[in-house]
Amino acid sequence: MDSRHLLELLADNPIIAAVKDDQGLSNTLDSNVDVIFLLYGNVLNLPELVNRVHTAGKAAFVHLDLVDGLTNREISADFVARSTAAAGIISTKSPVIKRGRELGLVAIQRYFLLDSMALSNIERDLSRDAADLIEVLPGLMPKMIRRLVQSTGKPIIAGGLISDKEDVTGALGAGAVAVSTTNPAVWRM
Repeated sequence: MDSRHLLELLADNPIIAAVKDDQGLSNTLDSNVDVIFLLYGNVLNLPELVNRVHTAGKAAFVHLDLVDGLTNREISADFVARSTAAAGIISTKSPVIKRGRELGLVAIQRYFLLDSMALSNIERDLSRDAADLIEVLPGLMPKMIRRLVQSTGKPIIAGGLISDKEDVTGALGAGAVAVSTTNPAVWRM
């Protein structure tokens, strides 16, 4: 999968299921979502988790920072590329994101918008050649989403604290291409 194909999937269905346990994964496999963010796992079960998503006809993205047994280093992207059928990776670490792109994975860099300094750092540090997409948390700040869409030129995914239709429409209306959420009620919208 490349970033263009991912954006096409998100244009058809902008809801991304972010799952943090086996029950959440089981709930998403029969849902209408096309993209699943795996926010859990370990080096032993990750290939099987990704395979379950892949077999269900959905795109799996592995949040490398949250998989037990992986490091915050580029070798983690190599592991996912060589040992799983994942479409891409998510990380807060720029070198890991860069390595994922080199390996042909769609790379999503996650940022936490904690204050104005964090916002400035994103705008300053993010090169146009870095991540394919950006995920910002929390995703309940349409004004900041709008600003990042304009300043980075990257597709934005709004995540964190998305809990209802108003949150989804607010983020999408501000220019986000999708929202990611752990809330099963939103997965089924």
